[in-house]
Amino acid sequence: MTRMLTTSARTRAARIAAPIGATAALLSTLTACSTAATTEAATPPVDASYSDGTYEASGAYQSPAGSEKITVTVTLENDTVTDVEVTLNPSNPTTANYQGQFADGVDALVVGEDIDSLDVTVVAGSSLTGNGFREALTAIKADALES
Repeated sequence: MTRMLTTSARTRAARIAAPIGATAALLSTLTACSTAATTEAATPPVDASYSDGTYEASGAYQSPAGSEKITVTVTLENDTVTDVEVTLNPSNPTTANYQGQFADGVDALVVGEDIDSLDVTVVAGSSLTGNGFREALTAIKADALES
């Protein structure tokens, strides 16, 4: 015997099935994103060769006060950072404090290190300035890359 659903029963069934289908699709998407992120994080850094010299670039980042910028000067010798200087460009006193803390502490973390191994995040309590430093470092690496 075939059972027929009334219009209200079909509507009720669709209301139940739709969220289940949407949830399954969302879980599938999130699982794919999770796998991609894990794979990308496991990729080792590129070990490139860079020309010796002094390079300068600016890096921007967002702070609670708005857009901020620093200028980074790096001297390289055999792919190793031999000197680093951070020029401050604060838009307010709080940013000046954090950029100053970063500039005072960053050399201890990067001088003597291979430029490809650098992953500067928090320096002396300054967590956002590292974003500008990494942006500037990316530009410096592109300029210094041997072809």
